[in-house]
Amino acid sequence: MSADLSELYQQVILDHNKRPRNRGKLPTANRVAHGDNPTCGDQCSVYLRLVPDAANGSDRIAEISFDGSGCAISQASASLMTTQVKGKSGAEVDALYQQFHEIVTTGNAPEEISDLAAFAGVHAFPARIKCATLGWHAAIEALKGGPEVTTETHTD
Repeated sequence: MSADLSELYQQVILDHNKRPRNRGKLPTANRVAHGDNPTCGDQCSVYLRLVPDAANGSDRIAEISFDGSGCAISQASASLMTTQVKGKSGAEVDALYQQFHEIVTTGNAPEEISDLAAFAGVHAFPARIKCATLGWHAAIEALKGGPEVTTETHTD
């Protein structure tokens, strides 16, 4: 990875950490899940307002927000995740998570540059993978309708 690209990715993470998008409790949420990473103390609650999508018979995320505390990686990742999944179905979120998981575990980002690629450097710090995926796990659990998720139960 070039130094310029690495600098750009660092700026994306710093920006989402300093100015998180969609932060706070969503009063209109009809699904909520909480993620906890006891190893480092990161916590993240994800709030979704799902609406039916008559075109494909599933629900779509009309609104999403997160709240919590933790390291810059977990908070920036949750912020970025909310911007990426709004308007998507559960299947689309799962596919996007698989792409993100590939990025943070291998460092291989897709050819097209997306903000998700900013987390490619996480693969060099395996303990931080749980930080980066915490909000994603909470969002996926909220989509399933489950009350709580803990990253300790996932194989990241």
